[in-house]
Amino acid sequence: MSHEIEENELIKQRRTKLENIAKKGIYPYGGRYDTSSTIKVLKDDFVEGKVASVAGRIMAIRSHGKSSFYDIKDSTGKIQAYFKADIVGAENFILLNDLDIGDFIGVKGDTFKTRTGEATIIAKEFTILAKSLKPLPEKWHGLKDVETRYRQRYVDLIVNDDVRGVFITRSRIVSEIRRFLDEKGFIEVETPMMQSMPGGAAGKPFKTHHEALDIDLFLRIAPELYLKRLLVGGLGKVYEINRSFRNEGISIKHNPEFTMLEVYESYSDCAGMMQLTEDLVKNLAQKVLGKTEIEYQGKIIDLSKWERVSFAELMKEQFGIVPSDSHEVWLKKLKAKGIEMEGKDITRTQIINIVGDLVEPKAGNHPVFVVDMFREMCPLAKVKADNPDLTDRFELYMGGMEIANAYSELNDPIEQKKRFEDELQGAKDGKRNIDEDFVNALEYGMPPAGGLGIGIDRLVMILTNSPSIRDVILFPQLKPQSPVEEK
Repeated sequence: MSHEIEENELIKQRRTKLENIAKKGIYPYGGRYDTSSTIKVLKDDFVEGKVASVAGRIMAIRSHGKSSFYDIKDSTGKIQAYFKADIVGAENFILLNDLDIGDFIGVKGDTFKTRTGEATIIAKEFTILAKSLKPLPEKWHGLKDVETRYRQRYVDLIVNDDVRGVFITRSRIVSEIRRFLDEKGFIEVETPMMQSMPGGAAGKPFKTHHEALDIDLFLRIAPELYLKRLLVGGLGKVYEINRSFRNEGISIKHNPEFTMLEVYESYSDCAGMMQLTEDLVKNLAQKVLGKTEIEYQGKIIDLSKWERVSFAELMKEQFGIVPSDSHEVWLKKLKAKGIEMEGKDITRTQIINIVGDLVEPKAGNHPVFVVDMFREMCPLAKVKADNPDLTDRFELYMGGMEIANAYSELNDPIEQKKRFEDELQGAKDGKRNIDEDFVNALEYGMPPAGGLGIGIDRLVMILTNSPSIRDVILFPQLKPQSPVEEK
């Protein structure tokens, strides 16, 4: 019998049981059920002979004539329930025949421990809370296909405790980020997710249309320009844990919808953001994981050591490129290294972005701050006082992935507009515009400031030792299933 036929037969059996329950005058999708505690709390503070009520999903059934053992699982843990015909009553005991693994029930009874020391509830009464019409995957032969796990995350969470643990850890990480920043005097804010002009980062936006206003809008690629407007308005220390969107590729490191932390602090700078980043990451590891040495994909990352590497020096060592060279000289030096750049119209920024990927730090045993970034790589950052060709900026790499980006914010409105104009001239698609309102805001005066962006999804990947960004996003974007796949 094929798996599909077998599953259809099991579903048919469950629907018959559903009808049996209904015929007995019992509504198989009950309502509120009051529990005495979660299962974890009950087991942690276990006292024999105590009346307890729990609710959860049936994960295992072991029948022995006129008695049965059921494993009941809630979001915190699992406990054994013992059903005996002469305790719950003959009629109710027969009703157990219509229950299956996957059903939700509430159980009330006395606590005791078996001869093997297992915490158990002797059921005196039970309530059917929800009938499951589809069988759960078998423990060893079930939900292992990665695509199916992502598409049916609800099933993935039921049968894979490790997966559920990752998302519980993610929630704790986000909560700890908020606590850390709140204690430092930052305030959490919200900025528009639909913007008339995408800005604050490089990236292709998603486009939509607002019917009432009859205007095109874009899902934000970053909240940066709005957050810096708040610095102009006098909110000195702000942060946003935001959803951003980029209409680009999907990979183990990229999802078109992702979560970022952006932090801005008046009167700070790149160095201040570097210290904040180090303190935040070490605090997260200590508070959430209880350690500052973490493992990521077979390598230990020691968070007590933080290295700095100069991007400008790497470019010079590997390709002989220095920022003061002309565009043509750059192309000649790259050609000498066997790197051909196609197209006569390729810009300096495009060259840097292409070649820059070749000098990214590989997976190491400690975090790496990449500093001395070329000016073309960031039109929103201040240049270094001792070298106007470089910006006062860093990118943080952990486990070979870029995790964070920060810099001393450019607050000169004249220079900012010139940078926007240069960027506009370099954009051959003709689809970009200058955010005049942002320039207008800077003209009212923005204090010197440091800004920081951290990719929450990638940070969670590192802290939970997850190989793919899809493993830390509850519902990642996936290619639609074909009719054949859906069968």
